[in-house]
Amino acid sequence: MIRPVFEPQTLPVEATGAHLPPVAAERLTPDGLRARFEQSLSWTPEPIVEAPWRDIRADPRVASVLVPLVIRAHGLTVLLTQRADHLNDHAGQVSFPGGRQEPFDADATATALREAEEEVGLAPSRVEVLGALPDYLTGTGFRVTPVIGLVHPPFALKADALEVAEVFEVPLAFLMNPAHHEERVFRYEGGERRFFAMPYPRGASLEAAEKGESGTGSHYFIWGATAAMLRNFYRFLAA
Repeated sequence: MIRPVFEPQTLPVEATGAHLPPVAAERLTPDGLRARFEQSLSWTPEPIVEAPWRDIRADPRVASVLVPLVIRAHGLTVLLTQRADHLNDHAGQVSFPGGRQEPFDADATATALREAEEEVGLAPSRVEVLGALPDYLTGTGFRVTPVIGLVHPPFALKADALEVAEVFEVPLAFLMNPAHHEERVFRYEGGERRFFAMPYPRGASLEAAEKGESGTGSHYFIWGATAAMLRNFYRFLAA
């Protein structure tokens, strides 16, 4: 199948998660997350998944990402990257630090920590790994393991300019509020493609973002696989 080109920001919002229950505030703390990952929970990942644009049976392209939850005085934030425009996969998109598993990586966690250090200079010693979410299959044919970790300040970052255009943080409370989870759909000849989006106002405080206000008038457009994995994180925390 030829992968059609489309602008996700221009597609209309068909639904949001405003009807879904919020995540309890105590679960959005370091201790609450530690306790959550220590439990054996019964929960269902989000049913919206990406059908691959190509046959991946011969090449599963195993990968991992780190979902870095930074411990800040005002609450946890999620560290994200804006990928460089020239990359072959997911160019210009908002992503977690991560990449393809290498033969020398011991496991998915090792891949996520190595890639985070290579992409943004985050030292593995500053990351407290809590666990992982179920693998997510992207439309481009990557089977991605999201590894969840608490990032303990102080830490220094140095982005790889060849891969990363920008590093920024978004309040975890904003991303775990289902009212901010937009469902959009791209219809084309032969089918349709549904995906989640979570636009976050640039330069806005959490209070301003909750009101839809922006300090600069623009947004970080978090969508696709990154938004889907965040939605699964919401399902895990809300279960």
